[in-house]
Order: sequence, then C-alpha cells, then structure tokens
Amino acid sequence: RDNTSLKIYPTQLSDEGEYKCRIVVWDNTGNSTELSVPISKEARMMLKVNVPPEKVEITHLTSGRNLSLRCKSEGAKPPADILWTKTSPDGVETEIPDLAKTREIEPAGELYDTAEQIFYQLEENEMIAKISCVVRHHNTNTTIYKNITFVSPAIQNALKVTIQRFAEPVLYSSIENQDGRDNKAGLVKISADPGFKVPYNTSVTLKAAAPGVFPEPRYLWCVGDQTGIAGRELHIDNLEEDKSYYVLAENPLGRVVLEVPVHITTSDYSQWNDSSRDGDVIVDDTTGGLDTGAIIGIVIGALIAVFFIGFAVWYWTIRDGTHVFSPKKEKPHTIDEETIPFRSTDKPLLRTISTQTLEGRRSRREPSI
Repeated sequence: RDNTSLKIYPTQLSDEGEYKCRIVVWDNTGNSTELSVPISKEARMMLKVNVPPEKVEITHLTSGRNLSLRCKSEGAKPPADILWTKTSPDGVETEIPDLAKTREIEPAGELYDTAEQIFYQLEENEMIAKISCVVRHHNTNTTIYKNITFVSPAIQNALKVTIQRFAEPVLYSSIENQDGRDNKAGLVKISADPGFKVPYNTSVTLKAAAPGVFPEPRYLWCVGDQTGIAGRELHIDNLEEDKSYYVLAENPLGRVVLEVPVHITTSDYSQWNDSSRDGDVIVDDTTGGLDTGAIIGIVIGALIAVFFIGFAVWYWTIRDGTHVFSPKKEKPHTIDEETIPFRSTDKPLLRTISTQTLEGRRSRREPSI
C-alpha cells in the first residue's frame, strides 16, 4: 500500500541490465456480481554498472636522454583516460604538452584495458623530479597516479673535481669514505668478490649498483691509462699489486666517480711461487723477524763503525811515525862484472854499472887501441 524500492548492494557487474517495476490493481468497483478487472502499470529502467580501473602499471625504456614510457590501465568499464604530467623539484605539477604518443584500447571480457606509450626527451640541465601517468575514470570519479621518480647517482663526502678522462667536472669520492649502512636512494654501492683485500695473484670481480636511480645509470670502469670498460661488473685477473680502480656512474641528471682501492694482504710473495719447485717454502707473514728497515739500519751502522776504526788506526800510525803497512825493504843488488860474462846484447844490464868503473877495469886487462 506504500512506495516500495529494490536495493542492490554491493553492486556486481552481473547486476547490469534492464529492471522493470510492475503494479497490478484489481478493480471491481464494489459490484460483487461482476468479475474484477486487473489493471496494471509498469516502469522500466536500465542499470549500467561502471567499474574503476583495477590495476595501473608503468614501464620504461631509457637511452641517454631519451625516454620511452608506457602506462597501462586494466579492468575498467568504460575505458579509462590517461594523461601525463611532470613535477619540478619545488613541487609544481604541469601537464606535458605536445607528446608523441600512441593509445590502445583492448576489451577484456566485459571490461577494457587502456595502454598509452609516450616518447620524451630530457632537455639539457632539465630540472625534473618525476613524471606521472594520471589515470582518470570519470564515471566512477576515480583518479590514480603512477609515478616515475627521477634520481641522479649520488655518493657521500663528495668533492667536485675535474678528471681529464671524464672531461667535465664530476663529483668524486672513495669507497673508504662511504657509509655502507646508509640506504638513501641513489647512492652508488660497490661490492667485491671475494673482497677488497685479497691474497697475491687472486682474481677479483667488482660490481656496481645504484638502487633507486632513474633513468638507469651507465657505468664505466677505468684503471690507469687503460681504455674504459662499460658495464656493471669489472673482472680482474690475478691481481699482483695494490691498485685503485675508478667507476663512473651517470644518467641525464648527474654523474659521479667512485675510487675503489683493492689491496694485497701480504707484501711477501714467495709463498705464491710456482709449486713445481722442489720443496715449496711457505713464509708465514706473522713471524717476528726483522723487517727490511731494521736490516738496512744494522748494515749502515756496521759500515760506519768499520770506517771509524780504520780511521783511528791510520791516525795513530801517522802520529807515531811507524808504517804498519809499509812493504819490507830489500837490499840493493850489486852486480860484479867478473861474475857476469860480457855480451853485447846485455845492454839493459850493463846500464846499471857505473861507466867509469867498467872502463877502469877494462884498462887493466886489455891494451889500449
């Protein structure tokens, strides 16, 4: 006898369709001898069920300053609309105009998936904090944001320096100045397998990562004057001495250089010599022997002591007039003419005899001519 209504809750997609409300009245106008006449009226209405997007996801590809972003809205009815915005570091959001984009709408049963792909090029020194895919479903008054946040590579305790190999000024630091416990997004992290301190002749693999950095950074490894090696990992074969390696991490928003020292754990390499020798000798670096500096000091001290002792002996010898090291003097030889036959070829021997004495002796034996 009163107004009536039908309540549907919660609404399901299967509830969509045409609904009819029908009213029937039996009219006999109070005359019991006549049959009642049914009088009916009805009202019709169409119920449409709108479904907001169930899922929104964004994927990306990057190449330098060129970005390819794809946003997909799934499970909406009717299809959702998509637009793109960018937000500056100070929080100002603006719609991105004149985008090169493609849109696809695909039915998924009674629902629809909407996908849109854009191509965006970052300008030189462009200050941007994030790009957002904004999914709007007007029929359900639903708005969903999916963001791509831009993060530049970062390091701790950085200095701005100019390194010739990397041309423009970069932020520089060493892994020895990094706090490994800091989980701030964008920090470049280096790991080493088996470690940063290894035995002589050990192979080492260095790995770089920068969680949260977007666009994905490019890595370039350098050591000395060698050509840079691109990639996340650097493999070092048979390390024989302490060396420092440098890794450049850069994306369109920034670039940093991190120094990565790798150390040999011992300076005595004899224990790593070829094992094919007879009787391998392993030197224990923990022994308490003298180091090189101590040995050199002892040798120099001994040489100084020998010098002073020699100088003292020489000095006292000169002072006393004795020649300790003088050679023994021999008696001079006297040549007697009568014991040596005279020969005309013995000129060097005859020169040692006084000419006057020789002539005198000859005059007594031979007549003058």
